[in-house]
Amino acid sequence: MIRKTLLSLLCMLTGIACFGQAFVHPGMLHTTSDLEFMKTKILENEEPWKEAWLQLRASDIASLNYAPTPFRVVDNGPYNRPDNGGKEFVRDGAAAYTMALQWYVEGNEAYAEKAIEILNAWANTLDSVVNHNRQLKVSTAGIKYLNAAEIIKYTYKGWKDKDRKAFEDMVINIWYPVIKDWVPRYNGNWDAANGQTMMCIGIFLDRRDIFDKACKQLTDGPTNGSIKNYFYENGQCQESGRDQQHVQMGLAFLACAAEIAWNQKQDLYGAFDNRLYKGFEYTAKYMSGEDVPHEQYITWFGKPVYGPEISPKQRDKICPAWERAYHHYHDRRGMEMPYTRKIIGKSRPEGTVNQSFVPWATLTCADFPVR
Repeated sequence: MIRKTLLSLLCMLTGIACFGQAFVHPGMLHTTSDLEFMKTKILENEEPWKEAWLQLRASDIASLNYAPTPFRVVDNGPYNRPDNGGKEFVRDGAAAYTMALQWYVEGNEAYAEKAIEILNAWANTLDSVVNHNRQLKVSTAGIKYLNAAEIIKYTYKGWKDKDRKAFEDMVINIWYPVIKDWVPRYNGNWDAANGQTMMCIGIFLDRRDIFDKACKQLTDGPTNGSIKNYFYENGQCQESGRDQQHVQMGLAFLACAAEIAWNQKQDLYGAFDNRLYKGFEYTAKYMSGEDVPHEQYITWFGKPVYGPEISPKQRDKICPAWERAYHHYHDRRGMEMPYTRKIIGKSRPEGTVNQSFVPWATLTCADFPVR
């Protein structure tokens, strides 16, 4: 017992995978306690959950009239040219996730069945995801489908075994081969996105090897998307010299990965002296109008990228990227995040502004109002 306790503590402190440890289910972006907390706040009409819930309910991806649009081949090229099914693939994932949340809060089986309809439609149709952006499509859509599937699998009895098996087959035979080899020399948001979905694949399929592979790569792996490499020690991001929207994507994807890991008793949030925290505060400070130190970024493989100046592009474009990290560092750990707090004050409730992000983070991550 003492040895097991010490091993668990070591895993939490270092982010090292606890091989053989059973997965928590549901245990991706939300555990049962997370879902219950959200449900209670909504039913009690407390803010900011009330406003966030109304925002979700007003969305067209929340309607029971929503119809999925599965493609046999998703073909998405550079700059979304061509885009045959890419937009629909990501959007349907967000809809499935939205339906699963509504099922959990309201207990209306129609929402669970609609989520299943979307999951089944793609599982029974999709043959491949191709072209340059194939990894981004799988990684930004996959996390949404998988969180929906995780909630449905462990809270609803109506998903038939054969249909769930078809979904599992799609995940391991079509999605996983697309992202499993990473793109370590691309901008870091790519592998950050790949990692978040790979972790979810591992959890949903109870594949510890896949989950551990993703955790290791996102902690200190040889990629621009790892926590070790995406940030300098002062929080400057690998893409800070590119534009602030892509920086927010990298931050958001890594925060999702860290949250998933946390729910499986591993601490990516604290890796490298809370490097992710520093990245959020650095970026939020700059987006709040203040100056931050910046130098040309040298990648892990020695390539200078972008210029010596931080990019002002999208400096005033706030993406739904901030709530999850604030919840962890401020609400759980008691760490001040004054600049992130300022951004959240402008961005609440975080919804579906950009398809790349997991929607409804205020609804699912807020702990108490930001004043």
